[in-house]
Amino acid sequence: MAFETKQDQVAEILRERIISGWYPRGMKLKQFDIAQELGVSITPVREALHILGAEGFVEGASHKGLTVPHVAPETAREIFELRLMLERELTARALPRLDRATLAELRRGQLIIGALAGGKDRLASRTENYRFHFRIYALAERPQTLQFARVLWAKYPFISQELGGRRLKHVDEHEVFLSHLEAGEKDLAVEAMVAHIQSGWNDLRASFTVAAAAE
Repeated sequence: MAFETKQDQVAEILRERIISGWYPRGMKLKQFDIAQELGVSITPVREALHILGAEGFVEGASHKGLTVPHVAPETAREIFELRLMLERELTARALPRLDRATLAELRRGQLIIGALAGGKDRLASRTENYRFHFRIYALAERPQTLQFARVLWAKYPFISQELGGRRLKHVDEHEVFLSHLEAGEKDLAVEAMVAHIQSGWNDLRASFTVAAAAE
């Protein structure tokens, strides 16, 4: 993905960090600290945070501090349903544009995801999963839909990835998707992606039930 400005680069790094959980829910984001972490000046960080605020990745007033918003369980179903609709569309439009080089790149990503699945580095695992999905979705050449999908990922509570072996399921479900691609079965690959997203929702919904029972 090509970025036109420094602030675009910073914004994408911050999106990835929010989605992966590097910056956890409720965390206050400080411009100076981010600038130091990324080795840039305050200005592109400030502008990037303005962009992310408009997209819903962060909330609050910039002069008082911006935070990563919490996600209420009751809003998760709507976010899931929107994700399912948009990501089905992005996948269906992307796959006809998939070439051998990109498929090989996805295979390499799958190897990394598999290597991380059984380990303790959940942030790295979630980051690689995000990259895997959006490498596919970017091929659709639907920039507005792609941006909406990113915002939904930012709002989605991915806590189920740490419960019930979800990261191991990712590996298996990605494998089904890739196997269909390698066999030239693009329609089945789209359905495999849909089933993967649905599976994540099922685990998330179950985690909400467990949490409610424990209260």
